[in-house]
Amino acid sequence: MCIGYWPALAGIQGKTQTYNWPMFIMMLVAFVVGYICIALEHPLKIDKAASAVLTGVICWTLFVVGQDQIFKDNPDLIKHETKTEHVDSHASEGEHHEGDHGEEAHAVSHEATQHYIEESLLEHLGEIAEILFFLLGAMTIVELVDAHEGFRVVTDRIRTTNKVRLLWIISIVTFFFSAALDNLTTSIVMAALLPKLIKKREDLWFFAGMVVIAANAGGAWSPIGDVTTIMLWIGGQVTAFNIIVTDFLPSVVCLLVPLTISSFMLKGDVERPATDNESHMTPPIENWEQLLVFWMGVLGLLFVPVFKTATHLPPYMGVLMSLGVIWVTTEILHRRKVEVETRSSLLVSKVIARIDTPSVLFFLGILLAVASLQVAGHLGLLATSLDEAFQGNIYIINILIGLLSSIVDNVPMVAAAIGMYPIEQYAVDHPFWELLAYCAGTGGSALIIGSAAGVAIMGILKIDFMWYLRKITWLAVLGYFAGVGVYYIQELIMG
Repeated sequence: MCIGYWPALAGIQGKTQTYNWPMFIMMLVAFVVGYICIALEHPLKIDKAASAVLTGVICWTLFVVGQDQIFKDNPDLIKHETKTEHVDSHASEGEHHEGDHGEEAHAVSHEATQHYIEESLLEHLGEIAEILFFLLGAMTIVELVDAHEGFRVVTDRIRTTNKVRLLWIISIVTFFFSAALDNLTTSIVMAALLPKLIKKREDLWFFAGMVVIAANAGGAWSPIGDVTTIMLWIGGQVTAFNIIVTDFLPSVVCLLVPLTISSFMLKGDVERPATDNESHMTPPIENWEQLLVFWMGVLGLLFVPVFKTATHLPPYMGVLMSLGVIWVTTEILHRRKVEVETRSSLLVSKVIARIDTPSVLFFLGILLAVASLQVAGHLGLLATSLDEAFQGNIYIINILIGLLSSIVDNVPMVAAAIGMYPIEQYAVDHPFWELLAYCAGTGGSALIIGSAAGVAIMGILKIDFMWYLRKITWLAVLGYFAGVGVYYIQELIMG
C-alpha cells in the first residue's frame, strides 16, 4: 500500500510547503504497525482484538490532531455543503474584514473540519454498527441451532471422511449458499458446521481457509452476495442479471483452481470429533425440536435478502427480526420443562454468552482504522495514484484494487472507485464495473482479514494470520488471477 502512495505524495508536496506530513503519514504508519501486530498475534501474545481497537482509536486521534493542515491543503476532502454552511454563516454576519482575513479563514476552517470529522465518525460508526449487529444476530442464530444439535441434520448426512471429497462438498455448498445468502452469513454457518465434521486443527483450518475462498467467490457473482456487489447494484453501476451472467464463470474458476490444486495435496481421511452428547453433555433434544430450530434458523437467514428487497431496510434488521422470532419460539418451546439447567441451556439468554465478543471488537477496530484512512484522504489518494500510474487500464486498476482490498476493506476501495468514475465515463454494465465486482469480492481472500468472511472465520475458529498466509494465500491468489484471465477471454469472445 505504501508504494502506491509515494508518487502521489511527492507530487502534492511539491505544490505546498505547509502540509502537515508528519500526522498524515503517521496515520498510515499507525495503521501498518497495528496491522503487523494483528499478523503477529501469536508471537507477540497480544490478542488481535486489542491491537485492532487500539489501532482504530490511534488513527482517528492522529487525524484530529493534524486536521488543520490536512484539510487546509486538501479542502476538497470536506463535503461541499459543510464548507458552504460555515462560510456563509460568518459572511452573513459581516465578520470577514480585510485586516484579519487570514486568521478568520483559519478559524472557520477549523470549525468546519472539526464538524466534518465528528459527522464522518458517526456516519462510519453507523455503517460499522450495521455489520456488527448483523454479525451478532447471525452468530446467535447459529449458536442457538447448535445448542439444539440442529447441525446434525446436515452432518449426519455427510458420511464421507475422505478429505478430497469432503473438501469439494463443503466448498461447493459454501459457494452457492453465499450467493443466496451472503458471504458473511455463510461463513458463520460453515464455521459452526466444520468442527462437527473435523477434529484435527490443521485440517479444520485448511477447510476453513477454503471456505473463505468459496464464500467470497460465491458472493462476487450475486447481486446480494457481497457488500461491494450490493453497492454497485444499488448505485446503478451494474444490473442484477448482467452481473450474474458475466461474473459467474470467473467466480467458478476462482474456486476451482484452488480446489483442484488442493485435491492433489490432501491425502487420507479426516478424523471425526466425538458426538455432541459425549463431548459437551448437552441435554437431550427431541427430534422434532431439533428439526424445528434447524429449519427456523436456515429459513431465518434465507429470509434476510428477501426482507431487504421487500422493505429496503438494511440486512441487520432482517437478521434481528429472524432472531426475535426464533427467540420467542424457543422460549415457548421450553417453558414447560421442569429442569431449570436443561431449560436455560437452550435459551438465547444462555446461548448468547458463547458469542465471541473479542472477534466483534476486532471487526470494530479494524473497520474504524480503515474509515479514518478513507476520511483523511489516503484511500482516495491511492485510487487516484493507480488511475494516473496505469493510464486508466481497467484490468490493472481492478486487479490492484482487488489485491489491496485484502489489506484495507473492500468497501471504501469500491466507494472510492465509484466516486472517481462517474456513469458518464463508464456506463451501466461496463466491463470496468463487472471486473470491479469480481476483483473486490474475491481479492480479499488473499489475506484472512481482507474480507468479512475471513474475519468471522478467523474469530470463530481462532485461525492464525501467519498460518493462513503460508497455507492459503497462494491458493487464493492463483484462483484470483485465473478468474481475471477467464473474464478477459470471455470479453474477447463476446466482443
